Amino acid sequence: MHASRILLFALLPLFASCQVFSEKPKTDSPQHTRLQGELSLEAGQLLFRPCQEQRRFVITNDGTTGIMRDTSELLADGPGPLFADLRGQLAASQRTDVEGQLTLSQVYRLQREGQGCDAPNFKRIIVHASGQEPGWSVTVSSQGLVLNRVGEEPLALPYLEEQLPEGRLNLSSDANGQRLVLWVAPQRCVDSMSGAVQHMSAELRLNGEVMRGCAYFGGARNE
Repeated sequence: MHASRILLFALLPLFASCQVFSEKPKTDSPQHTRLQGELSLEAGQLLFRPCQEQRRFVITNDGTTGIMRDTSELLADGPGPLFADLRGQLAASQRTDVEGQLTLSQVYRLQREGQGCDAPNFKRIIVHASGQEPGWSVTVSSQGLVLNRVGEEPLALPYLEEQLPEGRLNLSSDANGQRLVLWVAPQRCVDSMSGAVQHMSAELRLNGEVMRGCAYFGGARNE
């Protein structure tokens, strides 16, 4: 299978304006919708409330997503709600105290800390990856990528994207005297400090140094 490549020439600043993601949920297929919102556990059942809404949906899934396990672990240190980025099929529910049910097909992210419904520029982000010890993050959009490291100024770079089998991606840059390669692959990943759960693992290679972490697709890429 031949990998497909996309070369992005534009440099940043990447996120010149702040914009809260408050539009209607984006439907990525006739049956499945991606939603962000608050996730809580009540009487042994997961309830989901989309951002900027009062409607609540009971979560159902076939057990393959592991969302009940991950939610229970994140709530072990205290009550919720959690922020959740999910995809699934909406339908009516037999329960009278909720507006419907959401049958999950993908869990992109679960977290207690950090920006959730109020995260700026979510719709513009293609991939966000981050890791600890040392702390680093890479935010990718159609305009380029921004590398952030503890104690360093943000670095904006163009990049080459290589799409690989099994949903893996390789993002690389040789600009501004930096050799950067970011690998991401579909695999449940837990942040070592915050406990946040993301749907992809990440490996950043920067000028020969290897750093590992987790990653998720932003609103600009629904896969």
